[in-house]
Amino acid sequence: MPGSTAHRNTTTRDRHRAAIRRGKPPCALCGEDIDYTLPHLDPGQFVVDHIIPLARGGSDELDNKQPAHRECNRLKSDKTDAEMAKAAQQAGPRVFVTDRTW
Repeated sequence: MPGSTAHRNTTTRDRHRAAIRRGKPPCALCGEDIDYTLPHLDPGQFVVDHIIPLARGGSDELDNKQPAHRECNRLKSDKTDAEMAKAAQQAGPRVFVTDRTW
């Protein structure tokens, strides 16, 4: 059904968060370490990302979850990891202007 979301059991959600947090793994999206002590809403805070987003038919099971920074997860949105990798490849390397002549 378009626009519907999966019903989430908060006990299961908390158990999955604890299982992922226990190993203190790095962010699955950017590869950087996660500070698991950061407060709620901090961009670097630990959140759980769905590998295949719920909006794309992914399950709410532990094997479809991975650790992420809040900001990385926000940027990923409802894309799959493969879509993220393809977009990054198409974008090419970033070019920063460090010297200007006016």
